[in-house]
Amino acid sequence: MKPSTRLWGLALLLLAAGCSARTESSPFLVTAPLPAGDVPFLVTPLEVVDRMLGLAGVGPDDVVYDLGAGDGRIVISAVKDFGARRAVGIEIDSTLVAKSRHYARQAGVADRVSFVEQDLFTADVSSATVVTLYLTRDVNLKLRPKLLAELRPGTRVVSFNFDMGDWRPYAWIRVSTDGRALPVYLWVVPPRR
Repeated sequence: MKPSTRLWGLALLLLAAGCSARTESSPFLVTAPLPAGDVPFLVTPLEVVDRMLGLAGVGPDDVVYDLGAGDGRIVISAVKDFGARRAVGIEIDSTLVAKSRHYARQAGVADRVSFVEQDLFTADVSSATVVTLYLTRDVNLKLRPKLLAELRPGTRVVSFNFDMGDWRPYAWIRVSTDGRALPVYLWVVPPRR
């Protein structure tokens, strides 16, 4: 059996079993075949979530937006573990939005988080103080002009594994996960010219 077939089989098995937000048995989980140009649902490992939010310095004054929020783990952790004032997940997949809302209720943070079924390119992110991403490099590059236009100067943008081309990060770290050391990048939106 080819590795890709095994991963699809594992993904379907996990979905059928109603996998929890803390499932870490596979480095990624794709909910369905994707049209060209879409971003698969990639599960962000929990240790990476902590390092992303830590690198961004998330705290009680922050409003965190996760673009492509998947199962909601970054949004939930931002509020529950890092004390963010509020967090918003933008996700185009209605099934994942429903699961995220369920996980937020289970975690006891549903009053401080929201999940919106929307395309991340049309979402209003202007109230964010921190934006988190685990997309692809191509999507990051397409998203970059929107972030620079809509976010206030000083807003922090953090991305797991994918950079923003020639926008040099303010800082970056490597996180060991699944036997590999992968980058987490941090940018700070510069002052308007």
